[in-house]
Amino acid sequence: MSLVLGLETSCDETSAAVVDAGRRVLSSIVASQVAVHSLYGGVVPELASRRHLEALLPVVDQALRQARVAAVDLDAVAVTVGPGLAGALVVGLAAASALAMAWDRPLVPVNHLEAHVYAGFLGPNGADAPPLVALVVSGGHTSLAELTSHVSFRLLGETRDDAAGEAFDKVARHLGLGYPGGPIIDKLAAEGDPEAVPFPRPLLDTGALDFSFSGLKTAVLYYARDAARRGGALNLPDVAASFQAAVVDVLVEKAFQAVERTGVRRLAVVGGVAANRGLRRTLTARAEAEGLDLVLPGPEFCTDNAAMVAGLGHFLLEAGAAGDGEPLRACPSLALGGGRRKRGRGRGEAAGPARAERA
Repeated sequence: MSLVLGLETSCDETSAAVVDAGRRVLSSIVASQVAVHSLYGGVVPELASRRHLEALLPVVDQALRQARVAAVDLDAVAVTVGPGLAGALVVGLAAASALAMAWDRPLVPVNHLEAHVYAGFLGPNGADAPPLVALVVSGGHTSLAELTSHVSFRLLGETRDDAAGEAFDKVARHLGLGYPGGPIIDKLAAEGDPEAVPFPRPLLDTGALDFSFSGLKTAVLYYARDAARRGGALNLPDVAASFQAAVVDVLVEKAFQAVERTGVRRLAVVGGVAANRGLRRTLTARAEAEGLDLVLPGPEFCTDNAAMVAGLGHFLLEAGAAGDGEPLRACPSLALGGGRRKRGRGRGEAAGPARAERA
């Protein structure tokens, strides 16, 4: 038995969770800020930080009570160090550091993107062990990686500009649909024709495993602008369905290309966009047709949560990657595998706890 308390404050969810042995979720508490930020069409960093300050300790208390454990029962505290909003990360780091010190427990720094991968290990239907190919599709990140062994990643591809989640939010905002854009477009797409508008599939035929959704986003904006100039009514369900179909086609095709190239027959699709119903249907159908082991976390573990942080924290603790007593620093630009995330092809020095290489 290994009990880890996880804390997650990278963006606009304040979350705490207790996970046993990296898999069994004893509690998972998430305080959402959607109602606050929807007024502004996106996350306001200063407001997010203030809300984290207000919510974090009550959320921790609720997570411990729901799990029916006390601080003395914990083996470690795990906390997201990046990527994310700098101010929001600092709140979580300060709280986790104080709790670990007060309770005399190891403090484990966790990469938020790698934690998304470990959402695929949670619960009875989670993956049993590496290796696996992981498609991480969250609000600000789209990456493909091979988890070669626990806490060891091989980066296969990443976004060159807008991530899939960013594209959903920006398209929804431009069309006046509200925030967050992903769930709204997913719901609207169910009423539309995915073949109504021939939107482009960026980088689909290049052979590269990188992603680019900026051009697709712009194509939708131009289509809406041209429709307005013509004075015609814009069929929002058709636009939503066609846009979503383009995103799904790219994500699914590149994920299965990665599976073919690595020879790994297990695919985990994680992150907030992994809750998209159109994406889940397409992935499930293709995986069944090709006899592939597909890992899809429950929707509650796709969006940001602390259970995935605690889950990865367990395996990092086993690997000896707990903090050395030095103060942890927020790493807002941390990439999957530990480097700094940059627009374009650049790479920074390794800064995270996991081991990684570029394919």
